[in-house]
Amino acid sequence: MLKLNCDLGESFGAWSMGQDELVMPLIDQANIACGVHASDPSTLYKTVRLAIQHQVEIGAHPGYPDKEGFGRRAMALREEDVYALVLYQLAALDGVARSQGAEVGYVKPHGALYHAMMQDESTRRGILRAVAAYRSDLPVVMLATAAHQQLRDEAAQHRITLRFEAFADRAYNDNGGLVARGDPHAVHHELAKVLEQARSIATHGSVRTISGNQIKMPADTLCVHGDNQAALHAVKAIRSMLTELAKG
Repeated sequence: MLKLNCDLGESFGAWSMGQDELVMPLIDQANIACGVHASDPSTLYKTVRLAIQHQVEIGAHPGYPDKEGFGRRAMALREEDVYALVLYQLAALDGVARSQGAEVGYVKPHGALYHAMMQDESTRRGILRAVAAYRSDLPVVMLATAAHQQLRDEAAQHRITLRFEAFADRAYNDNGGLVARGDPHAVHHELAKVLEQARSIATHGSVRTISGNQIKMPADTLCVHGDNQAALHAVKAIRSMLTELAKG
């Protein structure tokens, strides 16, 4: 069954983002910010505790060191810098999880680091090396793409397995990539459209692109962004839809 994941734990100090306490009970996997692109020690700890409370798999969500840009601005980092950055964040989150009797179950890079991972072999290698150095049994989440076998082969060189992800609330280009956030149509805000795309991914393994074409999008996990204004309603609707599909 397709898993449902959401980016959570992205508040910072007095600044609050998302509705984590309401979303967490509805999802299977929580991509938890590790204190670099967003979050702080207290938020990180509380989000891990919330995931444990609701028996949600804990995922490390490392990003670029750019709180002002919410980790969505590209940064020119060398492979070794990416390696250290991801290792640092993964160790921080896993340490907090272990202090509460849990552990990180997978790694999904955030924002611009996620996009760089998909486009740049050096960035991808830095991420895979960091995960392998910490715990090679941790899967890495990557965007579902036609190049999935090449990505699997690269990951296998580091003894890493992959989980492929599709997005319910993001628009796709014909090449299978996500429409850039600078485009006004990059994010789906209408609940009906989000649910339609989620159903298409869950039942047919495909999505309709921004130009109207249908492309294959086989995925292991489905993401709804926690910072989307309609996130809670979308997660509720998708959870209900996935439950109905599981019943046959």
